[in-house]
Formats: sequence, structure tokens, C-alpha cells
Amino acid sequence: MNSSYSNAFCRTVRASVTALALAGLAVGTSASGAWAADGGTTSYVALGDSMASGPLIPDITGPVACGRSTHNYPHELAASIGASLHDVTCSGAASKHMTEKQSLSLLDIPMGSAPPQFDALRADTDLVTLTIGGNDTGLVGIAQDCMQLDPTATPCKDKLTEGGVDQVAQRIAEFAPRLATVLDGIHQRSPQARVIVTGYGLYIKPGGCWPLQPVLPVDADFLQGSVDRMNTVIAQQSAAHGAEYIDLATPSKGHDSCQAPSAKWVEGYVPTAAAAPLHPNRQGEENYARIIGAHLQGS
Repeated sequence: MNSSYSNAFCRTVRASVTALALAGLAVGTSASGAWAADGGTTSYVALGDSMASGPLIPDITGPVACGRSTHNYPHELAASIGASLHDVTCSGAASKHMTEKQSLSLLDIPMGSAPPQFDALRADTDLVTLTIGGNDTGLVGIAQDCMQLDPTATPCKDKLTEGGVDQVAQRIAEFAPRLATVLDGIHQRSPQARVIVTGYGLYIKPGGCWPLQPVLPVDADFLQGSVDRMNTVIAQQSAAHGAEYIDLATPSKGHDSCQAPSAKWVEGYVPTAAAAPLHPNRQGEENYARIIGAHLQGS
């Protein structure tokens, strides 16, 4: 494909993201901002990044730059189990932001900071959910860099595995001890809490669906393979540090970004629903909550 088409496509992507962000700002100014679910005796704290916060899914609550939706999986889960929710999930959060404040920005405009997420934990917290790792490993940014409109181009996997070294795998390995520290920190602050750690979902089917999602087949498999590798690390660390792991990738089969808008749980490079690119949409967040809720009720 020629460069003028590629540039036009990229402008379309940027315009889509900007429009959705501005729409989110408009919703945020009118939303009630309440984060507590109705009633219940279970004290529930939700920790994590944008996969949990649900950026650009109406309605926004909390700091606008965190992209925290009233229809993310923590809110949906709290409503289904009758828990009192303290949701501190925030887009861009990494493992270090559990104990450090997070600088916030939106469309490159500074938006203050969010306090350390662990500040929400209490000795009497009953339930904690955690979704973290995507920003530690940089997977969303890598996926953005792998967008390719030329089917004859060199796969981005070649650069990421140059010299026989899988740079993404290295980042995932480096994340493992950070996650271990986070899990130990949760138990120290909330010793009676049941700790639920989610993996990440299925973003693209085997072989991808170029050009619907503009990533080459080999890169589609490399990217989802990296997500799966990270999920394995999350599952291992959860088992080793007293937490329960929830697999979201397996039940997401048939709901990846290649599917019809009515079926997919995650959006692609150009969203077809009110959600951030390469992130879960409302249907995805609702189903993640359903899966977690079924686990809680069944064990």
C-alpha cells in the first residue's frame, strides 16, 4: 500500500482516539462520580491498570485521566455480589504505582496525579482484585508499533527478536518479581482479604485478520503469544503468593478484535464502540465481571 494511504489511515486512527477521549471528557463532567456499590457487607478494593479501569466506556468516575468507568469489571462485579467498592484502577498504572503516586495526563495535558493504589487497602478489606502487567511490559505500545498496512513489510517480530533475543519475553521475566512484591504487599496490608488476580484477554485470533486489524499474521501470533506468556507468569506468581488467578483469555475465544462488533470483547486499532483502542469494551468488562463472579461463587 502506498504511503499516502498509510498516512491517511494513521490520521484516521488518531482522530478516532481523540474523538473518543473528548467524548469521555464530556461524559466525565456530567457523571455523578460515585464509586460505591449499593449495600453489601463485603469490602472490595479494585487495583490495576486500564484493562480494569475501562477507559472511554461511559460513564467516567474518579480522575478523568484514569479513564475509570462505572461499567468496568470492578463496578459490574461489585453490583453482582453486593459489595462496597473502592475502585482505584487507573489507565497507565504499572506495578510501581501500587506504592508510588502516578502522574496523570490526557492528550499530553498534565492532569495531576493519583495516589498510590495501596492507599485504598485496609486491614478489614475482604476482597481485592488486581490486573497489572501490561504497562510493565509495554505490550500496548508494542502493539501500536506493530501496526502495518503493507503486507510485504518486514514483521515487527524480527526487530523484537533480533539476535535471537526476545525483548518482550525479557520484559515479562523482569515483571515477575515485581508482581510477587505487589502480591506480598496486598497480604501485608489486608491480611484477611481474598486476592483475585486476572490475566489479560484474547486480543487477536491466531493468524490475525489483516487488514481488518492492521497487523501481519506473524506479528498477530507474536503479540498474542506475548500476552499468553505474561498470563502464565501472572498465574505462576499468583499461585506462589497466595492469590487466585482468573484466566480471561480462554473464555474470550470468539470475542477478539477480529470479530463483529456485537461479538467482540476487545476493540482493535479503530474502535467500533465507546472504548479505547486495543482495550476491552463494555461487553468485555461485563463478561470479565461475570467470569470473576462465577469463580467467587463456585469456590
